[in-house]
Order: sequence, then C-alpha cells, then structure tokens
Amino acid sequence: MKLHPTPFDISHVRRRVLHGAATMLLVASGLVRAESLRATPAVALGPFYPAKKPADNDADLTQVAGQSGRAQGTILYVTGRVLDTRGRPVGGAVLELWQANASGRYLHPADSDSSGPLDPNFQGYGTLHAGNDGQFRIKTIKPPPYSGRTPHIHFIVANGRTRLTTQMFFEGEAGNERDGLYRYLSVDDRRASTGRYVDRARAAEDGSLAVVWDIVLAA
Repeated sequence: MKLHPTPFDISHVRRRVLHGAATMLLVASGLVRAESLRATPAVALGPFYPAKKPADNDADLTQVAGQSGRAQGTILYVTGRVLDTRGRPVGGAVLELWQANASGRYLHPADSDSSGPLDPNFQGYGTLHAGNDGQFRIKTIKPPPYSGRTPHIHFIVANGRTRLTTQMFFEGEAGNERDGLYRYLSVDDRRASTGRYVDRARAAEDGSLAVVWDIVLAA
C-alpha cells in the first residue's frame, strides 16, 4: 500500500496548485475573462402586450389601486437579478411584465370572454426598475396553462440600447414540452428561461409560491 506520494506525485500536485493560483490571479487582474454567462434568449412578444397600460402598473399585480379585493389565483413571488454576461449587475434596468389572469385571460381587447372572465382585482401588467445591485422583486399570481401554452410570464427588459423581449417558464410543468415556443429553445436556452422554485420562506405568505430567475442581458 502506498502511504506517501512519490516525488513525481508531489510535483504533479504542485503544478496543479500553481496553475490554479495563476489562473485566479489573471482573472482577478482582468487579463483573462471569467467564463461568460449565457444570455437569456429572446422569445416572441405574443399578441397580448397591453394595448392600453393600466393606471396602476407597479410590481404588485395582485392588487389594483382603489380596489379592496385581491387577485384570484395562487400568489407568486418572482425574484432575481438583471446581469450582463460577465455576471455584473445591471443596475436601474427597466422591466415590464404582463401575463394571463387565473382564468387564462389577458387584459387585452383581442382576448375575448371565451378565454375566461376578467378579474377586476388583477393588474395584468407591471413595470419596475432593478436596484443598483440588479435585484428585482415581483408579486403576482401563478399563471395557468391555456390552449397551446404552458404557464409563462412575458417580459421586456431594457437598459440603454439593450432591449430583450422574452418569456419566463416554470420548472417541472407538464406542458413545457408541448409548448411550441419552449420546444423551439435549445436545452441551454430552456434552462436560461426557466424560473426555479425556492423555499416557501422566500414567498412570505402561507400558500404562496416563490421563484428565482436571473435575467442575463447580452451586450
């Protein structure tokens, strides 16, 4: 049984340690770029971007100013960061989001009663700015599937001349593989477009859900 490394083994270990240390120094100094993050893919705008944006359009879609009720459906918190492909926060990025209500209907004149009733307590659209650290937090409801579509939330994220139109999907949904837009994405792009469920403590309310999803903007 070999109890101690041979001189060859020690030299091999030294080389690996020195190589790793040198690489870390080069990355820290900016001479070598760290591995890039995958940019969040662009996904179709869809037909129901609001024709007229609601007067109340903050980051809490579950209540409408002047209404005493709360939106139907399961409360959902979406948190994450807006980053560039080098992992740096994109502070102040503008996010827009819109989605169907608990019945699968959008707040849009082209979406008819056949989709389900409107919910007067559901805002349907919101806008917010990421913080200086790129962080954002949204309160909404879990969107349902509807004909031809798996649950999803639409987003437009803009910073300067960079503008991304995309959709966030949900991990583990049975309908993901049957959704035409989701199926069109590569495996890596699907991963970059999918929100991940986290501990309910992050949701802050009994019976609510919490999803984390980072948005990576290409330069």
